[in-house]
Amino acid sequence: MRMSDLIEKKKCGLAHTREEIDFLIHGLVREAEPIPDYQISAWLMAVYFRGMTDEEIFYLTDAMARSGDMTDLSALGEMTVDKHSTGGVGDKTTLIVAPIVATLGATVAKMSGRGLGFTGGTVDKLEAIPGFCTVLSRDEFLAQCKTHGIAVVGQSGNLAPADKKLYALRDVTATVDSIPLIASSIMSKKLAAGAKSIVLDVKVGSGAFMKDTASARSLAQKMVAIGKAAERSMAAILTNMDIPLGFAIGNALEVKEAVAVLEGKGPRDLTEVSLTLASEMLSLSLHIQAEEAREKCLSVIADGSAKRKLCEMVRAQGGDASYIEDTEKFPRAETVCKVLSPEDGYLSHMDAEKIGIASSLLGAGREKKEDLLDMTAGIVLCRKTGDYVKKGDILAELHTSTRDTRSAEETFLSALAFSGIQPEPAKLIYEIVR
Repeated sequence: MRMSDLIEKKKCGLAHTREEIDFLIHGLVREAEPIPDYQISAWLMAVYFRGMTDEEIFYLTDAMARSGDMTDLSALGEMTVDKHSTGGVGDKTTLIVAPIVATLGATVAKMSGRGLGFTGGTVDKLEAIPGFCTVLSRDEFLAQCKTHGIAVVGQSGNLAPADKKLYALRDVTATVDSIPLIASSIMSKKLAAGAKSIVLDVKVGSGAFMKDTASARSLAQKMVAIGKAAERSMAAILTNMDIPLGFAIGNALEVKEAVAVLEGKGPRDLTEVSLTLASEMLSLSLHIQAEEAREKCLSVIADGSAKRKLCEMVRAQGGDASYIEDTEKFPRAETVCKVLSPEDGYLSHMDAEKIGIASSLLGAGREKKEDLLDMTAGIVLCRKTGDYVKKGDILAELHTSTRDTRSAEETFLSALAFSGIQPEPAKLIYEIVR
């Protein structure tokens, strides 16, 4: 078998066999004489233009999942559940849904990523909690899940290594936005992580990779199909990312807002999206209706047990849970700059991606993987799409301890549009693919 033959076959729009996909992925990751980058890049471009069948996408996903460590969660029983978000601005739902679901009897064994560019990462948010350790050995990870029903850690260095190599090439060959390649990339890591049930939060809008519902629906359907083929229980929820989720953007700021939701005092949009995700996770893992699951989720917020579970996880992973018990202990940014409205009118649009970039400019995000974060940095929104403002009203507060705020303020203001007519309220949940 030759790689040039596989490139030719895909160039002509023909489907690969499982053996051909296995040959490609094995050749990608082997240390001795791997397939050259230029041939993999040519194949990626052929896939970008010619696409892949559902069967091919599953073969690719399965081969990438098996290219490294496969986490065996069978010792934890049948009620293991994982959640993945396709990335967004102000998206701190893992810190909310994981303790809710774990409190109610499912086991949340979750590997999360770091933020890059305008999207935030769960691991970074957790590391804003003093002492919190996001690196556990496999035995420690399984032991914590067995004892506490919950663990959230950074991804293993050898989890789906083929995906890491493919993604690096996609990034430099303009083939990132290929639905078959996105679906296989996400699901290879989820399958390797081992959970029996998987809920996907597929973001739609200006602050997401999928800018429209049709593309997001197609991606969701592909990922659900992959999971079903791998005998996992699946659901995908299309959620609005045309507006940042909640009011806080930035690591410590988002932890504080997540805790507020667990106290029953969080923003309406963040609470609603979190409840929908938690209900689906619980419904799949406990085999109950989503409506019943939602009532259970509301009950553990109301009685405080979900917040206590978050504290329990923080302690188990070496963190100082007093910061969760009293979020005022988090250090405040040295500089807080108020952004004022330049005109009267309704906020008719917010470009969530630009707002995420503004947060990064304050030190809350990375442009390169090695960049250090300012955990105090970020943005607190005071007004959102649909609100009426007068010139001089406070639109947001910019928080930073390490950067000048001028560039971030310019970027933030460029993300806003004003109108004399109030916009129609936007949906939070577009649909659920089961």
